[in-house]
Amino acid sequence: MSRAPSGRNRPAPSLLVTARNARFQQWQSYLTNRAKRTKAGRFLIQGVRPLNLALEHDWPIESLLHRIDGPPLSDWARELLETRSVEQIGVSAELMAELGEKTTTAPELIAVAKTRTPRLKDLRLQSVPLIVVFDRPASPGNLGTLVRSANAFGADAVVVVGHGADPFDPRSVRASTGSLFAMPVVTVSSVDEILAFRDARRASGTDLHIVGTDETGSVTIDAHDFGGGTVLVIGNETRGMSAAWRDACDTVVNIPIGGAASSLGAPSAGAVALYEIARQRR
Repeated sequence: MSRAPSGRNRPAPSLLVTARNARFQQWQSYLTNRAKRTKAGRFLIQGVRPLNLALEHDWPIESLLHRIDGPPLSDWARELLETRSVEQIGVSAELMAELGEKTTTAPELIAVAKTRTPRLKDLRLQSVPLIVVFDRPASPGNLGTLVRSANAFGADAVVVVGHGADPFDPRSVRASTGSLFAMPVVTVSSVDEILAFRDARRASGTDLHIVGTDETGSVTIDAHDFGGGTVLVIGNETRGMSAAWRDACDTVVNIPIGGAASSLGAPSAGAVALYEIARQRR
């Protein structure tokens, strides 16, 4: 890594990376190694919309990496580099393509960001809360998609329960299209933490009804009244809700479907349920 000269079509970076040195390898590890992401408390933000939303919601950005060769940077990229007072590092197009997980086109910008780990007890809830729980999600893409739907339909937070996908996996960040930065995503170890949170909220005067989603649910989703505070539980993609969650639910609803499909995928079921809640509350 060395000092970089000024370029005609792009702001001069304070530092330059053109080889697979230790710092590049560290950034690269954030793409695939959850343990290293967690230990460092860092992850990468790829894509225009996710990066814009991260900045709009004051997410802590440590560094902005930008491409130093190839076509001139866009006005969007140049403006961010000129107006953001964070470390700026010029990176060769070849290495940017690797960090952007692109095979042909190197992205203009990638952010190195700090993780945030909000806690249940610190959540700021609406007067009629809506919390979405994903029980042991296996797919980072599914998790990001559910975060996106939860944000679109007005949920207060998404809670990942158990050893599930990492919200800061790049596949999750991309699938959320930036919604990860617009709402809290909390990770807890077990159902008991949610039940304790529910009990504490009830003691303070805010009721929360735990509603699970499953094809064997006893109530069709449009027949259930979602007018009160709700914890909506989406089960694991393969195994559905755990036995502990079934016991914890006040109600389990089903989504009537037809055609050849035997069931909806977890993020699709979550989106349908969230739409129904939003519809009723309108």
